[in-house]
Amino acid sequence: MPKNPRQTSKAAASAAAKVLASSKSSKAAKSAAASALSQTPSSKSKKK
Repeated sequence: MPKNPRQTSKAAASAAAKVLASSKSSKAAKSAAASALSQTPSSKSKKK
């Protein structure tokens, strides 16, 4: 699988996590937030 060079910033990942945690967020918003979080850098890549 090719690597995805695009990664979500820490601020955007934090906002996305808040959207997912909110019960008032729409289904579309939660889907977009999940997509953003799937593009965050993994902790494994930081250990190199």
